[in-house]
Amino acid sequence: MILVTGGAGFIGSNLHAALVARGHETVVVDRLRGNGKWRNLAKHPPARLIPPEDIDDFLAAHPPIELVIHLGAISSTTATDGDLVWATNVELSLRLWHWCAKHAVRFLYASSAATYGAGDQGFADGLEALDRLHPLNLYGWSKHAFDRAVARLLAAGGPRPPQWAGLKFFNVYGPNEYHKGHMISVVKVKHDDLLAGHPPRLFRSDRPDVADGAQQRDFIWVGDVVDVLLWLADTPGVSGLFNLGTGRARTYRDLALAVCAAAGAPPEIEFIDMPAPLRGQYQSFTEADMSRLRAAGYAGQFTPLEDGVARYVRDYLRTSDPYR
Repeated sequence: MILVTGGAGFIGSNLHAALVARGHETVVVDRLRGNGKWRNLAKHPPARLIPPEDIDDFLAAHPPIELVIHLGAISSTTATDGDLVWATNVELSLRLWHWCAKHAVRFLYASSAATYGAGDQGFADGLEALDRLHPLNLYGWSKHAFDRAVARLLAAGGPRPPQWAGLKFFNVYGPNEYHKGHMISVVKVKHDDLLAGHPPRLFRSDRPDVADGAQQRDFIWVGDVVDVLLWLADTPGVSGLFNLGTGRARTYRDLALAVCAAAGAPPEIEFIDMPAPLRGQYQSFTEADMSRLRAAGYAGQFTPLEDGVARYVRDYLRTSDPYR
């Protein structure tokens, strides 16, 4: 039995689909609410669906779990309720860590590239680099706080699961993200621009040294993220804190033009002002240093941006059923 928190969400439901295809019994911890999120699980219902507030009672019954994959979180970069974010992103994560340590259950969890802040300290992963990082928002800080809590536990010789791995997800895109509101991927937003009858819109830069459209991110296809998670599930001897991107930054202009090409639209871009809440909190460059995951043995290849965007548009966004 594998427990996936956030298993009805974007990355979680893609992972859940892959686990079900492998024949695993899965328990999903999540809320479906009323925004169509249930469709993420429609093709592959879990063995059980547990609301997050019931997870402690479920675990108290000592279910036969072999692996916990903890993806559930408040992931909005504009979140402001510090108490709720801490309770969800840090306290729950710590309870799961200690439960897995006590019961000798392996533990994989989602960190975030948002922990790197403006990126002025680079993008080197690993616990030894944590003290140098300065996240720009509450979400990034909460993920960083849990990474640092893990580092302190390990340094003190505290309890640990038999395998643990944190993954700093960079900019993930792909199917089943449609419930995410303003946190949906830029690929989906630019495709929606085209459907609305105008060119893809990009934010003007909020930095004088970065041209409009030249902001760069490490965009990664969700299928590649799932492949890494499955590899870790199959490789119990690997533990650590790892980046998960492609290792190659691409501009927003590149992405917008890839969406136009995939949709058969003219290669045109419109620039708009960046919203005030994002100014000063916007990462103008991210690029995952993938050397540690490669050194740990991961040999999979990452999907080039143009190929991933074309697949997303062709196989999902332009079909009658865009869900995986």
